[in-house]
Amino acid sequence: MAILNAQNNRRRLSKMTKLKVGFVAVCVLIPLAAVRVPAQNQSAQTTTAPQGWSLMGTKPADYVTGIDPQASYHGFPSAYLKSKPSAGDGFGTLNQGFSAEQYVGKRIRLSAIVKAKSVSDWAGLWMRVDAGPKTAVSFDNMMDRPIKGTSEWHHYDVVLDVPQGATVIAFGILLNKSGAVWISNVKFETVGMDVPTTGKVRASLPEAPTNLDFKN
Repeated sequence: MAILNAQNNRRRLSKMTKLKVGFVAVCVLIPLAAVRVPAQNQSAQTTTAPQGWSLMGTKPADYVTGIDPQASYHGFPSAYLKSKPSAGDGFGTLNQGFSAEQYVGKRIRLSAIVKAKSVSDWAGLWMRVDAGPKTAVSFDNMMDRPIKGTSEWHHYDVVLDVPQGATVIAFGILLNKSGAVWISNVKFETVGMDVPTTGKVRASLPEAPTNLDFKN
């Protein structure tokens, strides 16, 4: 009887050992699979504008945009803006806009890390503050300090005031003609009045008509 019990115990122990080995194997394989799948899904570029952003410009059909996890900056993914072979004159921009209400009377800064490849003309961060649907009251697109050619990651910023009457703030990155740019670590924040502005502020409108007889 004791021998029979011992044999049964050995069989149960053998089954339990097999179950434990199988369970450990599953526990090891599942995490590995869970890591691999997202990595494969993230390896390819997306070809649509990131959520909250839009592809616009004078000729948006000549450009493509999306997320590029392979062109990351310190582990953060980037968005790209690239010209198609058909691109000629005109520009594309990856941008977004929002209400200026909570920023009226403040100074704001847009900053980002940008790299470029074969930019034939120029590229740059840009920001615009509007009062009404079509009136820009302050604006900067880095045209006086453009990104050109091929360059690695560099920090850029645009600083503007938001005057009374402002209604909309829009910002993004633009690419004029051909090439490609990547943008990462985008930040939008209010800053102190000791931080110099980079753009131009539209002069206030005159109070009355002037020089109607063309003497001046």
